[in-house]
Amino acid sequence: MDQQAFDQAKVVLHQFDTFVDPATGVGSMHAHLVLEGGGVKGIGLVGAMLVLDEAGYEFPRIAGTSSGAIAAALAAALQRSGRSLSLLRGYLGSIDYTRFEDKSLIRRLSGGLGSAAHLLLDLGLYSGDYLVEWLSPILADLGVTTFGHVEIPPGEDPGASIPESQRYRLMVLASDITRRTLMRMPWDYPIYGLPPREQSIAAAVRASMSIPFFFEPVRMKTGPSTSPEYGDWPGGTVTLVDGGMLSNFPLQSFDRADQGPSRWPTFGIKLSARQIEMSPDRPAGSTVGEAVDCLRTMITEWDRYHLDAEAARSTIFVDCGTINSTDFGLTANDQQQLFDSGCRAATQFLVARAAAFSAGRPRPGDLAVG
Repeated sequence: MDQQAFDQAKVVLHQFDTFVDPATGVGSMHAHLVLEGGGVKGIGLVGAMLVLDEAGYEFPRIAGTSSGAIAAALAAALQRSGRSLSLLRGYLGSIDYTRFEDKSLIRRLSGGLGSAAHLLLDLGLYSGDYLVEWLSPILADLGVTTFGHVEIPPGEDPGASIPESQRYRLMVLASDITRRTLMRMPWDYPIYGLPPREQSIAAAVRASMSIPFFFEPVRMKTGPSTSPEYGDWPGGTVTLVDGGMLSNFPLQSFDRADQGPSRWPTFGIKLSARQIEMSPDRPAGSTVGEAVDCLRTMITEWDRYHLDAEAARSTIFVDCGTINSTDFGLTANDQQQLFDSGCRAATQFLVARAAAFSAGRPRPGDLAVG
């Protein structure tokens, strides 16, 4: 029944969601993507993305945080290299999630004392090096290793309102706790005195997934720069952690800069069921509990407010059940359940979108862009 409803929805979506390029007369279905972070739950993003791909959508620009940054980087690289997005599933399935909790020999021998010392000295329990070891060869094979490889060439999309500094197919988010600001890579590299086109995509993704206290933060060397926001900056070193601390679901990233009408939508994929009821109030019971609650609030609450107020109809909600972001003992069955949940959520989303078109209602949730 889902397949039948999906096939019927595709017919409607191709009628209403096709953008005809006035310069070429060629029609295609476009949607920008914003991918929420969620640690090991990221394979749910892939299930949803592949359903959108099967429906016929192309993704001119993709933004992501943490695990969303991993999926975004791979999808942007696959599209840039002309390969099928279906490879995403195999890539995510090849991750050895237990390697994210690799311990050094000293820590294995010293137990909890070694872990405490590592946390105090390196600001994180685990190095996070495995992510770069796994991702870098894949990107190299695709021929997409730096942000210069995902730059949008001048003249490719004359109808866009994109500022020159943002003409990239990929955007990755991290939190700069030195300057206390959100860092949008590669958009903000000039503020740090760094040439955007030369920066490593794998390094940016590694910074984006630096869950505070769990993974070591990334220390990035900067150069001198001048900007309206910071004035003259002598450069030095900044500390980057998980982008989700400041914005885990930046759905407005690709809104038009000129306030003009959107040519196509932005779709968000969120790694949680849509919240329709609140859990009972519970006070923090300890200092540690208070710290954990503060961190959870920073990561979720601002984006939750925006989502409820403005954007739910353009968001695919992937129900990940009881799986947590740092459940690195994920089984093959867990991965399949996450993937299937993403497929179901995207199918339901597209069927609802097509039904809205068929009923003559305005385009649901078109916040962006193009």
